[in-house]
Amino acid sequence: MTLAATRSALLLCLAISPPPQDRDRPPNVVIIFTDDQGYADVGVFGAKGFTTPNLDRMAAEGRLFTDFYAAQAVCSASRTALLTGCYPNRVGILGALGPNSKIGINDDETTIAEMLKPLGYATAIFGKWHLGDSPKFLPTRHGFDRYFGLPYSNDMWPKHPTNPNAYPPLPLIDGEEIVQTNPDQRNLTTWYTERAVSFIDENADRPFFLYVPHSMPHVPLFVSDKFAGKSEQGMYGDVIMEIDWSVGQILEALRRNGLDEETLVVFTSDNGPWLSYGDHAGSAGPLREGKGTTFDGGQREPTLMRWPGRIPAGTSCSEPAMTIDLLPTIAAITGAPLPELPIDGLDISPLLFGEDGAESPHDALYFYWGRELQAVRSGRWKLHFPHSYRSLEGEGGTGGRPAPYVQRETGLALFDLRTDVGETTDVKEQHPEIVARLQRLADRARDDLGDSRTGQDGSGVRPPGRL
Repeated sequence: MTLAATRSALLLCLAISPPPQDRDRPPNVVIIFTDDQGYADVGVFGAKGFTTPNLDRMAAEGRLFTDFYAAQAVCSASRTALLTGCYPNRVGILGALGPNSKIGINDDETTIAEMLKPLGYATAIFGKWHLGDSPKFLPTRHGFDRYFGLPYSNDMWPKHPTNPNAYPPLPLIDGEEIVQTNPDQRNLTTWYTERAVSFIDENADRPFFLYVPHSMPHVPLFVSDKFAGKSEQGMYGDVIMEIDWSVGQILEALRRNGLDEETLVVFTSDNGPWLSYGDHAGSAGPLREGKGTTFDGGQREPTLMRWPGRIPAGTSCSEPAMTIDLLPTIAAITGAPLPELPIDGLDISPLLFGEDGAESPHDALYFYWGRELQAVRSGRWKLHFPHSYRSLEGEGGTGGRPAPYVQRETGLALFDLRTDVGETTDVKEQHPEIVARLQRLADRARDDLGDSRTGQDGSGVRPPGRL
């Protein structure tokens, strides 16, 4: 090869290769958070009737977490926990906040975005917020430079399937400005994705935090023309395939900008599937129940974490962890100081990095529904306290309309999740010492976070923000 040819080949390689990045800067963080996606709704977690090649790639290039939980099985509560590192009971945001809510995230709480801003991070959220829709509660007032998306769930609009005209027009917000009402929801996943990709391209030369909380697959389901009718499973499968495409677009933007080895990408969901919607709902696979319950089908989520060169590829972790752990873990890997107010999450970076002998840092994880403590998990053991819960007697609904729930009751019950992932066999009589230990841990949580069943308020509970 001549010198000119060699020079031309070298210039071609430089033109198509991603530029080298500054290894001294803190890592980028991307969190992709879906809405009502079931545990079995990813290929590597057992999806049937549709494929998720990009999420499966995340698993092959990163780490699969089999026992990772949302902090409560409903929208606002779970998002509060992810962004603040606190159980939602600690910060006073429970349930699903509706339009014109008088409460929202308190200014005193520190979000992941606010924690990272002093380190020079660019921050953005493209998707569903759901921590209050008044201006003082919006993302732009809580650490995010950019916001585009819905302020609450996509069914809170005049076309609600069971309560039509109960809600005002659904706003699509850019920054703090309503740019559309009742937008064409077929475009939401694409719009969020395009903005996420542009944000990566624009901020490739500085650290960034990108939060993509998809509106889907929360009902009503919508999918763009490019994925409509693509799955064997039906519309729900189409929606998940489009979310998988979105993940692929984000991963490609990182690769194109030479940021693969500079970026932690986390994929998980806010709670389990809304089973009453039947063919428009996901699957919890082997897990019991779904959204709105403290059984694992309600809170154990399909979770993947990828950071080439740092997280060991093609591995899995079965240690219990929760979305409250993301904030302190991000603090640990970026060098950001933790919030001044107490949080509940703990650094799980040893689990991320697959360190030998790494175990969950938690004595226990606590499972609340509203203000009622319903269960506690410690290691392989999960103890349910007597409580009522919603369930289905038969199949769920069809075509976007739900079937009715029935109320069931459970007594005190101990499950070994290592051998009984479906929480079917009560073993409390065989392990009274485990029951006693978990009851003591629960009493500690009640003192701190309260429990409506026992009438305790909790000494560590803080108020939400109020108008």
